[in-house]
Formats: sequence, C-alpha cells, structure tokens
Amino acid sequence: MKKFFSDLFDDNNSINEKAIIGFASFLIMIIFAVADIITGTMHKELVVNEFIFDSFKILTIACFGIASIDKWINKKDVQ
Repeated sequence: MKKFFSDLFDDNNSINEKAIIGFASFLIMIIFAVADIITGTMHKELVVNEFIFDSFKILTIACFGIASIDKWINKKDVQ
C-alpha cells in the first residue's frame, strides 16, 4: 500500500490518477444511492444537497472523459 501511494504521487508512473479519482467519485455516488434506497424503505427522507450530488456527477464524468481523451491522444501506433 505504501508503494502504491508513493507511485501515485510520482511523475513517472503507470497509474492513471484521473481514473482513480473518477472511480472514487463513482463509488461515493453509489453509496449515496444505496443510502437513499435504504432510508426510502424505512420511510425516511435522505437529505442530500443537490449541488453535492451534481458535483460528484460532474467530477466522475470529467475524470473518465479526460482519462479517455488522454488515452486516445497518447495512443501509440501498434503494428
């Protein structure tokens, strides 16, 4: 785990930081959804500010979009 974090902050690594942040944001959105379903079955309302959820949504889309574009631009010709 220590090596992973040292590699994560190294400039010359093979880890895609944008994909990690996007995946973490996606997991938080899933946790929100599961918590909303659970509280809904208990007939209670889960109050989540809309701008917080929208922020995670935009962060997820942006991270995965930028990571995809980055991978496409830096694609090496394999022959």
